[in-house]
Amino acid sequence: MSSIRPLQAAAIELVALSKQFASGPPAVDNIDLLVASGSYCCLLGPSGCGKSTTLRMIAGHELASSGDILLENRNITHLPAAARGTAMMFQSFALFPHLSALDNVAFSLKMKGVAQVQRHARARDLLERVSMGHLAERLPGELSGGQQQRVALARALITQPRVLLLDEPLSALDPFLRIQMRAELKRWQKELGLTFIHVTHSQEEAMALADTMVVMNRGAIEQVGSPREVFNRPASEFVARFMGGHNVLDTPGGKIGVRSDLMQIRPADGPLSGAEQGLPAIVIDVQYQGTHVLLGLQRSGSALPADSTAELSVMLSETRFAEHAYTPGEAVRLSWAADAAHSLQSSPARA
Repeated sequence: MSSIRPLQAAAIELVALSKQFASGPPAVDNIDLLVASGSYCCLLGPSGCGKSTTLRMIAGHELASSGDILLENRNITHLPAAARGTAMMFQSFALFPHLSALDNVAFSLKMKGVAQVQRHARARDLLERVSMGHLAERLPGELSGGQQQRVALARALITQPRVLLLDEPLSALDPFLRIQMRAELKRWQKELGLTFIHVTHSQEEAMALADTMVVMNRGAIEQVGSPREVFNRPASEFVARFMGGHNVLDTPGGKIGVRSDLMQIRPADGPLSGAEQGLPAIVIDVQYQGTHVLLGLQRSGSALPADSTAELSVMLSETRFAEHAYTPGEAVRLSWAADAAHSLQSSPARA
């Protein structure tokens, strides 16, 4: 269990929130969380970690088994979705295919009985805000994925929510458009001054967007912090492995994490400095990635199976790799500075 206590007022507070389905362990297990007003919060974790269930409970699309959900100190746990002050932007965009972009955006106001002139005026204003005013009369099938996303965002905003909930909104887009749209999401969030809570399984996406990252695992919160905090100092072995770019090592003092770009590597027969022994390893993979080269390694000491996979990694700049081009099968020694390592907690055992 983990929580964050921001200096700003909390837009959303989760108190001992749980969700238990008919069978199996809890999907969400007694979590506490404060999301600061006006912040961009990403719920992050592997499939089945509880992030989408948490988002659906905040939205009112899933009932909590126990605990409370507060929006600006108002308990919304048992309110219907339409009365909560939140809006959801779905992964599939869920636009009505037979309605124009304008009528898709205006639809919720139509259901509330707002006159056509008024609802269309508000819908056009929002479409202009997301640079879609010139395509207001197009059907969803006539729009690109990025354009459909803008319409879906405008439709969510027309209800004037206090908190916008986004369920993997970029996963259906191609990689280039995904990068472009995440920049636009961040810009819109800042311009609107709204609180965004965004579910994703992508570490890169969360680090690019979030003010606050919430890493979840098996229904619980492993760590809460800024992207820089979570990446540089993962709290647990799970977070270190999930975020990537870290080596997890067993030492006499317990498990430690060392970033791949802070590991030192030298040939096994190279000179050691002082009393340094180094960790013997064998290179099993070399990946050129443009600005750097990523080496996958396995600790030596026993015969390598034919299907061996990397346990450790070292990231070298192109310049450093050019000084010694390591090759698969090569014996090496790894080392690291004392201040490059930090201790890792074990994740709590869960049923």
